[in-house]
Amino acid sequence: MKIINYIKEAYSELVHKVSWPTRAELTNSAVVVLIASIILALLVWVMDLSFESIMTFIYEKLS
Repeated sequence: MKIINYIKEAYSELVHKVSWPTRAELTNSAVVVLIASIILALLVWVMDLSFESIMTFIYEKLS
């Protein structure tokens, strides 16, 4: 009986108390996340290229 009561209360809270974002707010948030992900990916890519160049330089000098 506790489980059924919990499910009813959870459903009621989701329907009546949660403020869901509008389509425009959701779209704006998705665009922000996409841009941040692209910037972060580019930053990691630049760091990877830098470390690769540094390591190649070091190993060529040691060989």
